[in-house]
Amino acid sequence: MTGNTVDAPRRKVRAQEVIGEMLLTFGVVLLLFAFYEAYWTNLDAGRKQSHAQEQLIDDWSNPRTNHTPAIGDAFAVLRIPAFGPDYQYAVVEGTDDASLLTGPGHYSESQMPGMPGNFALAGHRVGKGAPFNDLGRLKACDEIVVETRDSTITYRLLPVEADSAEARRAELAGCLSGPMLDRVASGDYAGVQGRHITLPSDVGVVAPHPGRNDSAESPDLLPVLTLTTCHPQFSNAERMIIHAIQTDITPKR
Repeated sequence: MTGNTVDAPRRKVRAQEVIGEMLLTFGVVLLLFAFYEAYWTNLDAGRKQSHAQEQLIDDWSNPRTNHTPAIGDAFAVLRIPAFGPDYQYAVVEGTDDASLLTGPGHYSESQMPGMPGNFALAGHRVGKGAPFNDLGRLKACDEIVVETRDSTITYRLLPVEADSAEARRAELAGCLSGPMLDRVASGDYAGVQGRHITLPSDVGVVAPHPGRNDSAESPDLLPVLTLTTCHPQFSNAERMIIHAIQTDITPKR
């Protein structure tokens, strides 16, 4: 108390009010983060992807360009017809954060497109362009096309839910035939599923023979394409894996 004035009684702050304010603040932070991930990073990734596609066109038109890509360099184009005619991404070398902000990135230790073994790519599912957001929609025999400087390569998705040789053969009858169908249906690739969920520690998915961690490069291997992305959406607890088999390669020249 000072002079003739009386201090107002202090209002007690209840614990519930403190908790409520903390939750409100936390909710605002989450909303801002979601906006950043889903909107702002998409804009940034879109600019980087456009630049990568332009650079790729320039590189392919210049015969003197180095054919061995450095980390972050675009070297191929990925198309998935099931996602519409506008689905097209420049593929860059490397799976570091900066490379994946541009677009799908190549696991540098995996094989290159068209080679026996496993051409493996990683890509974001939410934000940062989200090139692999819709991988869960793919079905057996769906096309995945990879264009390089020299050729256009077509892969077909392997069976997703078939659990027997007969079922795998039936699902693939429309896109595979002969010895390749035999190997995928009941041979050494019978255990390779078109889509499955696994842990981030499962490095065997990008091995030369998917699922066989000790496999090495060999001309006897089938040429496979692998796509990896986080699962479920907004989480990196698991990985969604896509495997497809090469069915055609058409030289450009």
